[in-house]
Amino acid sequence: MAQEIAVIGLGKFGLYFATILMDLGFEVIGIDRSEAHVQKARNLLSQVYQVDATNQEALEQIGLNEVSHVLISVGDSIASSSMIAMYAKEMGIEQVWVKAVNHDHERLLRKLQVDEVIIPEQMAAVRLASKVAIPGFLQYARFDPNVSFQKLIVERWAGKTLRDLELTKRHNVHVISIKKHDSEEYEYQLDPDYPLQEGDAVIVLRQTNDMVKLKP
Repeated sequence: MAQEIAVIGLGKFGLYFATILMDLGFEVIGIDRSEAHVQKARNLLSQVYQVDATNQEALEQIGLNEVSHVLISVGDSIASSSMIAMYAKEMGIEQVWVKAVNHDHERLLRKLQVDEVIIPEQMAAVRLASKVAIPGFLQYARFDPNVSFQKLIVERWAGKTLRDLELTKRHNVHVISIKKHDSEEYEYQLDPDYPLQEGDAVIVLRQTNDMVKLKP
């Protein structure tokens, strides 16, 4: 049985998040008090309820406590999102994620001990700046924002092996995957003696603030 996830607030961000989860094979329950939002989502999600999520009894009646994760994305109302987050925590939901509108909102949510706080504009800005600072930047490591993934396309390293390059020793960079130039699949069981070819894609894990530019 697919894992059930609830999304409270089916505006642009919430609905986009929910439809991506559906594409990934999850069962998604959408909740919004707007009839227009509910109608738009009805044929896109597993179940959709028109409910005022600031009413704890209403959330309990639709079985919100049975989901494993909930994303709360209710627009600019700090009071509403914080109240709903508190209800979700009280229901014992395993993971409570909340979209925050600013840093003060984030601080309040942290005090409520929600599991994840999301500020989409900040995330987009940081990601764009990182792409400028780190060519080939993919994303930050979920477990530590001081670590990021980078994609390198082999040119100068052609003919050399990972053993020859000693990237960990010389640059504190860890190679985690390679996609050969003539393949569509990434390999994770790496041969340290494979001679890299021009056009190979090398995925590395590195310190985000390390501004040394590798020239692969």
